[in-house]
Amino acid sequence: QVQLVESGGRLVQAGGSLRLSCAASGRTFSSYGVGWFRQVLGREREFVAAITQSGGSTYYADSVKGRFTISRDNTENSVFLQMNYLKPEDTAVYYCAARQAKTLATTQGLYGYWGQGTQVTVSS
Repeated sequence: QVQLVESGGRLVQAGGSLRLSCAASGRTFSSYGVGWFRQVLGREREFVAAITQSGGSTYYADSVKGRFTISRDNTENSVFLQMNYLKPEDTAVYYCAARQAKTLATTQGLYGYWGQGTQVTVSS
C-alpha cells in the first residue's frame, strides 16, 4: 500500500511556472506507475500525465504536451510535475495517483491510490 501527498500548488500568473511534488510513503514506490490528474469544480477529473515505474516512459494529455513534464525520483519516493507556460485554463486541483502496474494509464479508475490534491490557480 502507498500513501500520496501532493504539494506545490499556489497562485501564479499566466505564462509562469510551477513544480508540483507528490511524496509517497512505503518502500516499494518503485513498483508503482504514477499519474497526475486535475479537476475543476463541477467538472470531470481529467488526465494530465503519467509515468512508468522506472520513469522510462511518459505520456501526456494533448492540452499540456510541450508545456508540462512529469518525472520521478525513486530514491526520494517522489514524482514531480513541472508546469511551464501556464494558462488560466490550467487552474484546477491537481491530484497524483498510483497503480501497481508496468503500463501507462490515462483512466482514473485504473489507479487505486490517490492523494488529497493541491490547488493551482493561474491568473490572467
